[in-house]
Amino acid sequence: MRNTIAAAGLLAMTAAPAFAGGIERNPQSMAILFEQGNYLELGATLGRPRVSGTNAGLAPGGTGNVARRFVNGSLAFKGDINEQLSYAIILDQPFGADSLYPAGSLLSGLSGKVDNTMLTGVLRYQFGNGFSVHGGIRSSWTSGAASLPAAIGAYTLSTNTDQAWGYLLGVAYEMPEIAMRVALTYNSSIKHSFTATETLGGAAVAPQNRFTTKLPESVNLEFQTGIAEDTLLFGSVRWVKWRDFVIPAPGNPGLASLVEYQKNSMTYTLGVGRRFNENWSGSVSISHDTGNGNPTTNLGPIGKRTSLGLGASYTVDNVTISGGVQYTRLGSANTANINSQFSGNSAIGAGVRVGFRF
Repeated sequence: MRNTIAAAGLLAMTAAPAFAGGIERNPQSMAILFEQGNYLELGATLGRPRVSGTNAGLAPGGTGNVARRFVNGSLAFKGDINEQLSYAIILDQPFGADSLYPAGSLLSGLSGKVDNTMLTGVLRYQFGNGFSVHGGIRSSWTSGAASLPAAIGAYTLSTNTDQAWGYLLGVAYEMPEIAMRVALTYNSSIKHSFTATETLGGAAVAPQNRFTTKLPESVNLEFQTGIAEDTLLFGSVRWVKWRDFVIPAPGNPGLASLVEYQKNSMTYTLGVGRRFNENWSGSVSISHDTGNGNPTTNLGPIGKRTSLGLGASYTVDNVTISGGVQYTRLGSANTANINSQFSGNSAIGAGVRVGFRF
């Protein structure tokens, strides 16, 4: 049943959620560490959210769709050093945000953007009795920008791209004869220090201010087990400390933070993977994210999330091509500053991954 792990486990991560908690676009799985032999994987994900509401705080009227579509890429390699020691290098974009209130909205021009790229290096040591430990470092490059229209302050902010470091530690237990694996991984927070270029009422704010924020720490519990021949039950539980992620408006002390969250989030995922023959596999999964509390800011007006994902995989020789789609129902939210109401929203995510074993 070992080959089933490779097929169904890959499918589980093909279509990353368009929206998890906070600004997360990728759950930072360590599944690649457990691939057999040398393994190279390339991936791309498209997210298409639909988020709209009403502006009760100013006047009746709709916001239009305020969340913009995005495309993320990833590249990862796993290699063996010897029978006990292996490693993985992962380049991806686990965090990001892009919102813009369109023309015609009472908040037209309100926007926010966060770009992030992460390079992770991980080592894994197997003790030989099913147990293993893993650990590594992460290098993060992050930048951001925001703009508030005249109705709520005529303020703009943009930052440099800052590089900062974090680490991860984990432990796992496997029983290959029943395709069982449980892996627990802790990801540290990453503290970024930014230089802010700001304007207020159309005039530049001088001197330039500096501020810090943290990409949040998290804990991932990932599991899978065979439940029948060629059938795999898989899932995860993820906790993220989003209360540490705050974006202030340093040049406008009278303005509340541009982004902040009231609650940390939990994301639960459960799915089933099935290998139909030597070439084809499929999976179905459901996820629920508890959200970050209410009210929210206007740059992230989303409540709880519930997702349904479908995946398919085709393997020939040493190549596996996987594709998947995920539909996410976005819970209702009210915003603190403008008292806007958002409800009835959704997002669609689609992804493809190509893996090579050699």
